[in-house]
Parts: sequence; structure tokens; C-alpha cells
Amino acid sequence: MTATVPGLRTAAPGPASVSRSGAAVRRYGPVLAVFGTLKLAGFCSFMYLLSSTGDFHRRHPRFGGGAHAWDVLATWDGWWYQQIALHGYDPRLVPVPGATGLITLEGNSAAFFPLYPALMRLTSAVTGLGVYGAGLLVSVVASFAAALGIHAVAERFGGRRAGLVAAGLWAVWPGSGVEWAVYSDSLYVALAVWACHAVLTRRWLTAGVLTFAAGLNRPTAAALIAALGVAALLCLRRREEGPLRPLLATALAPLGLLGYLLWVGDRMGDLGGYFTLQSGAWAHRFDYGEQTWDVLTSVPVGKFDYLFAYPFADVIAVGVILLACALLPLLLRLRPPAVLVLYTVLTLALVLGSQQIVANISRYLLPCFPLFLPLAVAMRRLSLPVLCTLLGIAALASGSYAGYALFELGVP
Repeated sequence: MTATVPGLRTAAPGPASVSRSGAAVRRYGPVLAVFGTLKLAGFCSFMYLLSSTGDFHRRHPRFGGGAHAWDVLATWDGWWYQQIALHGYDPRLVPVPGATGLITLEGNSAAFFPLYPALMRLTSAVTGLGVYGAGLLVSVVASFAAALGIHAVAERFGGRRAGLVAAGLWAVWPGSGVEWAVYSDSLYVALAVWACHAVLTRRWLTAGVLTFAAGLNRPTAAALIAALGVAALLCLRRREEGPLRPLLATALAPLGLLGYLLWVGDRMGDLGGYFTLQSGAWAHRFDYGEQTWDVLTSVPVGKFDYLFAYPFADVIAVGVILLACALLPLLLRLRPPAVLVLYTVLTLALVLGSQQIVANISRYLLPCFPLFLPLAVAMRRLSLPVLCTLLGIAALASGSYAGYALFELGVP
């Protein structure tokens, strides 16, 4: 027999909370299911191709020294993120003795922004996973968050069906192999898409905080910062609401990016040290599109004598560049809000205007999620069987290119 204390009610889930939970499952469950299924199909395709070749460890002795092919998911940038999560930063500008070519500085961890490795370290401490497993967990969770955000934005233009298609396109984009790897891309896209959604719904402080965090994750957050600032100015000009929240968001947004760049510069003794390191150690600099143009005029005629050539991956990269350029005017026809237009155009300009490994462009364009909108709006009219067939084939193809071609034949 139990006694009842007067005035104390036992907690029990009421009809309202159960109803809200059911509504959330009905609303977001299909998005997560579609994205997860497509990603899993592409991932299995990638792992099958990798295990079939069996030569990953021979190709990558530095990065693939473990016992199984899964190590590929933490190669290249993933290796650096693990070192930061384990040992922190050591910003330096160290000349390579006798260097006369493009690479004049030794690479170090300062080239990689801190938010993702910080979350890896925190997740490792909380879950007991190693930094490899923690990095994968952060990326996978962030990829689902990004899919939900892309769905939420696309739904505003073409309804729920378009939102589902857009989330599916995010899963199969040619650079999508890094979404489930020890890379920071999924985290950045999740922050960027929800920041844009917050601007669209006039939640300015949320947008400012998310953009601040994005600036601690990738340097291309400069495009997001500028887009938020212009959207805030347009809001003030139209007098759609009071000035306080848009101005606070605009002031907060750049602090993450600027703070990290200034910290690195201070530690290096050179305020522009981050950019000096990127150029001298990785030959990655803004060249106003010279490298991209060189590739676009070389690959179609079978020439692969440009910087950082990876023939198979670069052929697909050229197709991705042309696809992005074709989708941009279609996006503009939808007359999206300024924040989406400016964010997309500036991201494209930063990516295509930089000297880099061209095969990586398909990965660097992952944040250009607004380009999915015209495709999603058009594809929503397809029947469900046709839509599933197209996305399923694309998932298998993306596993081949975004996984195997980039991680095994090139450098993601």
C-alpha cells in the first residue's frame, strides 16, 4: 500500500506530450529514414569496392597502418583532426630546408579549425570511444542534423516531398563520402543550414550563435557571415522588426572565425599566419579561379598536366563544377531569400576561386545546399518508385566516386 503525499502529483506522460512525440516521428522520421538508407547504400558500396581491391594499406602506409579497411575513414584531414583532439595545437611557420617549389613550409595542425576536434575530444571523454570512433559519431549525428535542416529549408519552397528529395540529394552528392568520415564537413553544413533557416524564420540570435560556431569550424564560414549580415541589413531597411536582435546577430557572427585566425596569427608571430601556412604548406590560396579555369580547359581535351592532377577524380570534379554553375540560375528562378542567394554565390566564389586539389571541389561544394532546391522542386513530381530508383542508383554511384575514387584514388 502506497501513501499519497498531499499536493504532489506523480509524473506521467500526458496525451499532449504523446501527441507531440508522435507528430515529431511522423514529420522527421521519413527524412531520417530516407537519408540514412541512401547513405548506408552508398557506404556499403564504398566499403565493398575498398575491400575488393585490398591494397589500401599499400597505397597509404602512413595513414592506413591499422588492421582493417575502416581506417580509410580517418585518413588525410581525418589524421590531422585526431592529432588535434589528442594533443592540441602547435601553430608554427617552419620553412622546409632548401625548398624552391610551391611547398615552402612544413604543415601543422593550425590549418584545421578547432570546433570539430574539440567535439571529438568531448565525445571521446563522455562515451569512452577513442578519437577515431568519436569523430565518426560526431560526423554521423551532424549529417542527420544537416539532412533535417536541408529538409526544413526545401519544404518552404516545394512542400514535404521536395524536402525529402533535397535531403536525399544531400546524401548522394558526389562529395558526400566525407559525411560519414572523420571530417568536419557534416558539422559545418549542419551549422550553416540551420543558421540560414534561423534567418528565414527571423530567429536572429540563434542564427548569430550558429554562424559564430560555424566560424570555428571552417574558413568558408566567411560566406555565411556575409550572408547573415546582408540579410540583417535588409531586415533593418524594410523595418520588419526592431534593430536590436539583427544587430546583435551581425556582431556575434564573425567572432568565431576572426578569433581563431587572430589566435593563430598571434601564436605564429604573423597576423596573416593562417593564410601563409595554407599557401606555403598546402599550396591552397585564393587565385581568382586561375587553377579552376586551367582544369576546366585541360580535362575535356585529355590533359592532366596541371597542379595536383588526379585524372579519374578530376573528370567527375569538372562535371560537378558544371552542374553547380547550371543549377545556380535555376535557383535564382525560384527567387529565394537573399541569405540563401548570397551564401551560395559567395561559397561558390570561395571554392572555385581557390588553388587547391580540384577533386576536392565536389566535397567543398557540399555546403551549397540551396543548389539542391531547384532539383528537389522538379523531382517532387516524379512517382515514388521512379524517385526511389533514381536516388538509389545515385547512392550506389556516390559510394563509388565520393567514397572509393576520392579516398583511394585521390585525396579527399
